[in-house]
Order: sequence, then structure tokens, then C-alpha cells
Amino acid sequence: MSQHIGFIGIGNMGWPMAAALIRAGHRLTVADSDDIRVEKFVANHGGHPAASLRELAEKSDVIITILPTSKIVAHVLATGEDTVLAGMKPGTIVIEMSSGVPNITRELAEKVAALGGHMIDAPVSGGVARAKTATLAIMAGGETEIIDRVQPVLEAMGNSILRTGGVGSAHAMKALNNLVSAGGLLVAVEALLIGQRFGLDPGVMTDVLNASTGMNNATQKKLRQFILSRSFGSGFGLDLMVKDLSIALEVARDTATPAPFAAQCRELWAAAAAMLGPGQDHTAVAKFSEALAGSELGEPAARE
Repeated sequence: MSQHIGFIGIGNMGWPMAAALIRAGHRLTVADSDDIRVEKFVANHGGHPAASLRELAEKSDVIITILPTSKIVAHVLATGEDTVLAGMKPGTIVIEMSSGVPNITRELAEKVAALGGHMIDAPVSGGVARAKTATLAIMAGGETEIIDRVQPVLEAMGNSILRTGGVGSAHAMKALNNLVSAGGLLVAVEALLIGQRFGLDPGVMTDVLNASTGMNNATQKKLRQFILSRSFGSGFGLDLMVKDLSIALEVARDTATPAPFAAQCRELWAAAAAMLGPGQDHTAVAKFSEALAGSELGEPAARE
């Protein structure tokens, strides 16, 4: 059954996710800080541009937010003249799909509940490529009954809906997932740099890793595609990875869990972001490792 969905955030991930919802037959009202981007989306995929956040909320049975930070989500959901909560109807379900801070998510869920709505957190994994094919992994935290009600909406964007517990739990899981992903990428790049210095071909090394126990998401989907090719264009920002790693460490602190590797991993990514500057793809972290090693990775033909 189609629903009227208010979709806030037409970024690298939000654009293909919103397009997938329209393909599935849902009616969308779309909002973004970039009005031109909204116009382009509507021209390409359909839906209606929101005149205001209040209007979007008034029209919607379900509201999806996928924004860079929890601070921005809190601003969108704040009480005021032109906010989601100003126009939200009782019974509305808010699906927070950003990579957010669990404690802030829980606070926002309480605000939504006080006005008669419901909120779940449902961050995604899989990157732009899987967003385009609607095959994302979606983590879902919140009341079982509420997740059940929006299951068809989630299934329009992803093929794996993984329930993690209460509200906020999915955002914690997403941060921890990205911690594992970030560590795997850094060590994979270092391994290639060591091997290249020894005389091994980075492309051959990647093939061996992918046929062996060293295989991980970075070796499968990032080394050749974005690092050895020198394209550095996965669609996920370096600054966003640092944000997610910071959230993972905050969860560690809140639970009094010693996390020395996680802390070191976060510091290396933060150093890479400081060295490379804003606007970098997260796969450009390889340039940081290359700078430390004093050599550059690449397929043999690309280095000749």
C-alpha cells in the first residue's frame, strides 16, 4: 500500500533512496536545503517540492530524514513556525535514516512522542551503488509495532532490514559498523603499500586478499574501484566517516568500554581529514597513508 512520505535530504544517498520510494509507488513531498537540487529531483523522478517543512509534515503519514548530522536533524525537528514538529499529525512515523548520535536520537524520539508521533532510527549501509539498486542494508531501532508499520517503506529502499533493539540502537550499530569498515580500509591500504615496496603488484595483492582470509568490504569494493583507479569517488565523505568514528567512541565512553584500537583508528582518520582538507571522499584516506609511506599506490600500468 502506497503512503504519503515526506522526504528530507536529497544528498548523495537521499536522492537514489527517494527515487526508489517513487518507483515503489509511494507519493513523495521532497525537501532539501538546496532548492535547485529539489527541482532537479522532481524533474527527473517525480514527487512534489515542499513549500515548507511544516507543509511537508502536514501532508505526510511518514517522514524520512537523511541528513549529515544529528544537529541538523534536531534543527529540522525543532519546535517553531516552519519545522516538522510544527506540522506533524498525531500518528505520524518519523524514520531517522541519518548516521546519528544515539543519545540525541532518543531525545528527539521523546519530543516526537510528546506530540503523538512515533520515531525509529534506520541508518543504512551499502553506499550509493546499493542505494541506486534499492539493495541497502537497513538497521532499524524502535518499537516492533512501529517498524512493522513502515516495513514496506524500508523494503522499497533495502533488501535487508535488520532490527537492532530500541530507538537509538540502530544509530549505535551504524557507528560501530563504520568503525569496523574504517579499520579494514586503513589496514588494507597499509598492506598494499608494504607489498608494493616489497615488489608485489597491488592489483594482484587485491585479488589474493579477495580469495583469502584477508577479504573485507574494502578489498572487495574499494581498493580497485576507487583507490587503485585513483578515482576516489565512492560517494561517502571523509568528514562523515570521522563523524561516525567519533560517535562510535562516544558509545564506548558511555558504556565504559576500553577501545584503544577504535581511538587510534579515529585519530588516524581525523589526521587524514585535517591533511587533505574538506570535501574529500572517504577513500581518499589512502592518500594520507601514501604520504606517510612516501609512495603512491596504483595499477602497474597507471604508474608507468
